[in-house]
Amino acid sequence: MTCRPVFFLRTCRVRKWFLLLPLTVGMALRGAEIKINFGDFAAGQTPTNFFSALAGSGPPGDWKIVLDTAPPLLAPLTPQAQQTAAAFRQPVLAQLSQDRTDNRFPLFIYDGQVFKDFKLTTQFKIVGGTMEQMAGIVFRYQNASNFYVFRASALGHNVRFYKLVNGKFVDPSPPLDLNIATNVWHTLSVQCEGNRINCTLDQTVIPAIQTSVTFDSGKVGFWTMADSVTYFGDTTIDYTPIIPPAQLLVRDILKKYPRLVGLRIYMPDDQGQLRVVAAKDPAEIGQPGTDAEKNTLEKGAVYFGRGKGKVAVDLPLTDRNGNPIAAVRVELKSYIFGETQDMAVDRARVILREMQKRVLTRADLMP
Repeated sequence: MTCRPVFFLRTCRVRKWFLLLPLTVGMALRGAEIKINFGDFAAGQTPTNFFSALAGSGPPGDWKIVLDTAPPLLAPLTPQAQQTAAAFRQPVLAQLSQDRTDNRFPLFIYDGQVFKDFKLTTQFKIVGGTMEQMAGIVFRYQNASNFYVFRASALGHNVRFYKLVNGKFVDPSPPLDLNIATNVWHTLSVQCEGNRINCTLDQTVIPAIQTSVTFDSGKVGFWTMADSVTYFGDTTIDYTPIIPPAQLLVRDILKKYPRLVGLRIYMPDDQGQLRVVAAKDPAEIGQPGTDAEKNTLEKGAVYFGRGKGKVAVDLPLTDRNGNPIAAVRVELKSYIFGETQDMAVDRARVILREMQKRVLTRADLMP
């Protein structure tokens, strides 16, 4: 298929219409699961897809894989099978730094996803610490000064929820007294639904926490304090994927115009590369844009292409000031008895005007 600019002087090359990439986006409405398996890393390694952060003061944490007796499996086993499994040593995540700075909170943040509503389940073992002996789960993490944390303290014999906002702890929940043994594996879970937080430690269900929605989404990770030496085992995250506003816009347009052959929105990623951020076919999300979409975004150019039984038009989607913030590709069935370029562009503009009603700023597409 050949494409050419409508209001642009240079022509563009022949290109393929569909480039299939193996992206798992189709589970967006059914929920999804991530399993973090530290057995994928060798002892002494720092796991990939995480980054170390520090709240408070002092040096950062030392996060490494170590070998330890296996934590209890999340799947139910007979007591005999659990005892047999515990006899083996396997890779677990460890925070090994023993710096005694009091207001020091080493964090290890999972960098693979942002979560809103989810349930995270992990195991932890506190193996050392004189100033503190703590383990916790960080969630709705924005940066090292803004996040939620639910933590367990072996020295304090309690669990507690905190919010860190602009570097200060606010609205802490009352501590709940519990005996938390050291050198023993415990299971900790956090479930977050809107402003309602449910937590469990081993078999103890913590009274539900309801808090103002200071942060409605964010990353998750592991937390310790001061000189705590703490191990963490394999982790499971069950979550409802966040649908970007751009994809919601595409979904709603397709409800109104179900006969559209294709619809894509292109925007720059964090590295400035133009990619599909929303599409009728979710498998197309992440595909790179071409020179046509680049010129549409940068210069407001309109492109037209014709293929067997269909036509395509690239148009700019603008903000309230008329500045292009995205390139939209509309694919339509071609009329049986021929269709001029102007006719196709006019049909595509009808779709664009519907989209434009819901877009005033870039945040209306990608928050």
